[in-house]
Amino acid sequence: MGQYEKHVFVCTTGKTCVTQDSEGVFKCLREGVKEAGLKGRVRINASGCMSQCGHGVMVVVYPEDTWYAGVDVEGARRILGQHLLHGRPVESLRYVAPPGDNKLPKD
Repeated sequence: MGQYEKHVFVCTTGKTCVTQDSEGVFKCLREGVKEAGLKGRVRINASGCMSQCGHGVMVVVYPEDTWYAGVDVEGARRILGQHLLHGRPVESLRYVAPPGDNKLPKD
């Protein structure tokens, strides 16, 4: 086991996640972890672009390697309550794509 039980990355850069309140998602998860008493066990980090532009806000939870797409603040609350607290991924937000860049085509 690593230093943390879970490590969560929230895309807060790139062309699309920043326009979809990635900062709000990040703050919701960070504050929620603290309020839930998970600080020191679960780490929330802002990340760079995950090369999935157009699918955001993107959130990834390790060590499970669970990817989430289209996460808003309400979705972040669901990830916190269901996945981070109880170990059950939020299936309705899961993102499954082939490896590599999966950016949506430009309009």
